[in-house]
Amino acid sequence: MSKSIRTEAVDHLFEAVLQLKNKEECYRFFEDVCTVNELLSLSQRFEVARMLTQNKTYLEIAEQTGASTATISRVNRSLNYGTDGYQMVFSRMEKNQ
Repeated sequence: MSKSIRTEAVDHLFEAVLQLKNKEECYRFFEDVCTVNELLSLSQRFEVARMLTQNKTYLEIAEQTGASTATISRVNRSLNYGTDGYQMVFSRMEKNQ
């Protein structure tokens, strides 16, 4: 059984993220909160999800992002069986372009 992410500490983190007003503030906050590798891993997963929604192949995604097929598969599973978080954000980003 997986751990629940719904904790008071996670609530505090999300409340902090919701206070960020622009990309520069995001850079400042996340550089303090995450290691470089953690931030690069998160951004890689997000890029993999974006590319999967554009119907790119695993090979194309692996070549362009450096992500392993295991990571691509995990992200694909989240896209197909997750909580629709990726789709929600992609939809909002598309509307704001």
